[in-house]
Amino acid sequence: MVAFVNHIIAKSNYMGIFMSAAITERAETVRRFNRFYTHQIGALQEHLLKAEFSLTEARILYELGASVGLKSSDLCQMLSLDAGYVSRVIGGFEKKGLIGRTRSASDGRASQIRLTDPGRTVLASLEQAAREEVVLMLQGLPEPQQEQLTQAMKRIQTLLGDRDPSYLLRDPVAGDMGIVVQQQAQLYSREYGWNSEFEALVAEIVAKYLREFDPSCERCWIAEKDGKVIGSVFVVRHDETTAKLRMLYVDASARGMGIGNRLLEESLRFTRHAGYRSMILWTTSVLCDARKLYQKAGFQLVEEEQVHSFGKDLVSQTWARDL
Repeated sequence: MVAFVNHIIAKSNYMGIFMSAAITERAETVRRFNRFYTHQIGALQEHLLKAEFSLTEARILYELGASVGLKSSDLCQMLSLDAGYVSRVIGGFEKKGLIGRTRSASDGRASQIRLTDPGRTVLASLEQAAREEVVLMLQGLPEPQQEQLTQAMKRIQTLLGDRDPSYLLRDPVAGDMGIVVQQQAQLYSREYGWNSEFEALVAEIVAKYLREFDPSCERCWIAEKDGKVIGSVFVVRHDETTAKLRMLYVDASARGMGIGNRLLEESLRFTRHAGYRSMILWTTSVLCDARKLYQKAGFQLVEEEQVHSFGKDLVSQTWARDL
């Protein structure tokens, strides 16, 4: 992570990107965290400096243990290390009997590196020592803070690394509805400037759903990823033959993963199974991505009017489709 952050900052400076005051402050926040993180990890790994291997040597052993068929060039790229340095480290490992080499099937000029049994024994001892240091650090925090810390780390990894497309659709549990209200209120305030009237509306919809929920004809789905609510949707009864889709939402961090489509598909499947003959929904013209999603699913615009809601002049829209 440290190398990644430094690379991004260096690249931005090199390209001469104009930065607003807001993005500059965010960059400083990242740099402060980077310094803190580097110091913290250095303290956690201090015991390794007193051992036979340096931190970089230990990282190379970790990568060799985690992947099969690595070449020296792979290690250079993965760890941003000089080829000459990696070659010397690998040579030292080979003299100690920690690694072996085999000719690469795809490139006869290169060798694939593998850990030997003694190498795996050394790696296991290093991993155990590192694990014990982290456990000791975590034990200094109350359990709720331990959970907050690990969830924050997962969040950073998700945002800066490759996006894992996996997520879970489930029924709501205690506490979910408060999160739904909070997330939607924050999203529409941040992205569209809507005022507290919208939060009040969302809270009323959720409260009505909880008080009057009929499982034979109503349903809510919660989308969850890494223990965090990232989306939701409600199907409620409008009248005897018509269902109403309400509050389809996907968190900004999870957009582009097809969650909105999936929530809509599940809603339509449930609606048909419940015996409804049509479905309606309400939205506004400014929610362009949502409208595209509804059109793709077969909804048609049946009514619209100019309104002043949530502190803004909006075009209220009703969409519908037969089932």
